[in-house]
Amino acid sequence: MLYRFPDLDLEDVAVLGEVSAMRAELAEYLRVPRRWAGRLRRTALAAAIRGSNSIEGYRVELDDADAALDDEQPLSADERTFAEIRGYRQALGYVLAMAPDEHFSLDASALRSMHYMMLSHDLSRSPGQYRRGEIFVHDDRTEETVYTGPSADDVPDLMEELVTDLGDHRDEDPVVQAAMAHLNLVMVHPFRDGNGRMARALQTLVLALKGIGEPEFASIEEWLGANTDDYYRVLAATGRGAWLPDGDAHLWVKFNLRAHHLQAQEVRGRWDRALRVYGLLDELAARAGLPERVVDLLYTALLGYRLRRATYVDQAGIDARTASRDFKALTDLGLLRAVGETKGRHYVRGDALEFVRAAMRRREPLRDPYPWMPARLVELTTP
Repeated sequence: MLYRFPDLDLEDVAVLGEVSAMRAELAEYLRVPRRWAGRLRRTALAAAIRGSNSIEGYRVELDDADAALDDEQPLSADERTFAEIRGYRQALGYVLAMAPDEHFSLDASALRSMHYMMLSHDLSRSPGQYRRGEIFVHDDRTEETVYTGPSADDVPDLMEELVTDLGDHRDEDPVVQAAMAHLNLVMVHPFRDGNGRMARALQTLVLALKGIGEPEFASIEEWLGANTDDYYRVLAATGRGAWLPDGDAHLWVKFNLRAHHLQAQEVRGRWDRALRVYGLLDELAARAGLPERVVDLLYTALLGYRLRRATYVDQAGIDARTASRDFKALTDLGLLRAVGETKGRHYVRGDALEFVRAAMRRREPLRDPYPWMPARLVELTTP
């Protein structure tokens, strides 16, 4: 037995409709080739990787998460943390590669394969294998056990039921299907480690498999990473400390709808800001006699990335000498600033970009579709 799909109320149906409308708007954007689409897609994927891992305590800068996409070395993340980031990047890359494959089948073996990709750098954590013993979730802040999973003997059957259950609810909205897959996996807790990240990656996979276009933009992993306390609160309120699948999952689904709505608003705002900022950067480059290719570089710097020559060479398709000339021109104009010595040198945005950054910071406030929820989560989880 798994957690049952709840009946949605009118509030939920309205929120789902608004999320769908924002996704349709994004699809219209993507039908027209735009220079910044690739950068926004990469940044969304890097933010998802960073967000999901930050929940587990593995924190990296956005540009280090981006470096993992190309298997580059990080600028500041330690070796252990970056191994976790690379593993998650590999699993999420598998998700995005398999989703459009008509021959791919989501089954328990596929989930175990994802887990192996995620943790294969540490064989002591039994990557790809179901746990063989009891599982307890501890709150490091209180040193208390906050959740006890089902018996290990039940895990294989529960995982088979999980993938079957998705097929049985194919008429449900994909956002709801993905949320329930997330909940059931994290509550079954089938692995010794990595269960939270697996559940979040599975949620993204289900969205992609169910036809949600551009899963990098539809993922809520970034939002969950930025709202970890509420994420833990809703899991605690839903799980009630133990494997009790007869519980009500409605609040959990509402929480996910809220996350999708707020994340979709954020994505829409990023596209609007990209349109505005690229216009300013085009004008700046034209006035300074700079090649068009540096506009992407400057926009990336405005996102807070630390820029490396080797990365620029690969992404712009130019040679090292041309890249060096571009960086020199940009630093001479104060648009970029060099940091470090020759071997470890990187570049960050310069003071001359501040007027563009001010335009980038202008943003519309997000509208919360469930404004009552944060207070309710605190109320439900406060002793």
